[in-house]
Amino acid sequence: MKGSSTSILRSSLPADTPVRRLGNVHFGPLIAAFLLSLIGVVTVASASELDSESYFERQALWIVVGLIAVLVVFLLDYHVLVDLSPFFYFAGLVALVLVLVVGHEAGGARSWLRYGFFNVQPSELQKIATALLLTRYLAGREGAYLRLKEIITAAVIVGIPMVLIAWERDMGGAAMFLPLLGGALLVAGIQPRQLVVAGLLGVLACGVIWTYGMKPYQKQRIMSFLSPGDDPLGAGYQARQAKIAVGSGQLTGQGYGHGTQSQLRFLPARHTDFVVAVLAEEWGFLGVAAVLALYSFFISSVRTIAARSRDRTGILLLVSLVSVICFHLAYNTGMVVGLLPITGIPLPFVSYGGSFMLFNFIVTGLILNVDYRRYVNR
Repeated sequence: MKGSSTSILRSSLPADTPVRRLGNVHFGPLIAAFLLSLIGVVTVASASELDSESYFERQALWIVVGLIAVLVVFLLDYHVLVDLSPFFYFAGLVALVLVLVVGHEAGGARSWLRYGFFNVQPSELQKIATALLLTRYLAGREGAYLRLKEIITAAVIVGIPMVLIAWERDMGGAAMFLPLLGGALLVAGIQPRQLVVAGLLGVLACGVIWTYGMKPYQKQRIMSFLSPGDDPLGAGYQARQAKIAVGSGQLTGQGYGHGTQSQLRFLPARHTDFVVAVLAEEWGFLGVAAVLALYSFFISSVRTIAARSRDRTGILLLVSLVSVICFHLAYNTGMVVGLLPITGIPLPFVSYGGSFMLFNFIVTGLILNVDYRRYVNR
């Protein structure tokens, strides 16, 4: 009786009310994000249990901050955020310049701003600002395909923060802006011949970056990927230990807190870049498959939201930002099993890191934001 009265109440509401729209929101991305973050904080606790500093409390705090960010972003119309994107973009560029001047160096890259115990990585938040500005620019273009001038302008919008981040010696962080650009251009409309030209220019750019933009230790990572047996105790050590950890998990894993490679500290960066190796060692193939299933649920939910969105601006924003998360997922897992060179690219929602966790949850909030307002912005 109670259920029927609730149905009558909802059916009596006007066709377009906040309550009705909220009931029609696809909360799949938020559910997947929350479950992945819980798995992450538990795994981080296991990976850092024997370290001098436990990262569990800080990671749990960042999850709470991230959930608050989801609510804040959800309440703001994403069109307002897109309109304010020039301010966010240039404020982010100022922060990236400050990193070059007074930034804190960690892991070979100067990419952090530190104030007391508080650390922030501006490059993570700059991804969102860049996606907002890129969306604002491309949403106003006309025609089925972008003109060359428009593609170049979009590339410049993305390229400026990329150069600054690469200057910080964070090549992995800089590379994460490329899927953002690629996703936005594919939605906005790019001709096949332009894709071919872009691919050729990308190959040329790789050669220039290898010659003039990469430090010796970065080149050594690439060489150790191509020939991991040449330096198994040096540059190839991380890849070797990660594969040992993944293989030792077998089907069901060694159990929580019982992974030999992680608990005996053979596995480097086990709470950040190689957290999926800890998962594989402790929970085995089945555990990793369950985590990948949650990512699949997240991505398929976003696909559903994008497919039913009625607004070009919303679709551009969704695809550009989710492309970054998808690339993080693909690269991190490929890196851990030795299919890709090792670089500092964490696993979304699972790896330890406050700025990256905040980025992931803000993206989740924007996804729900677009879905909630699909009836308003017809």
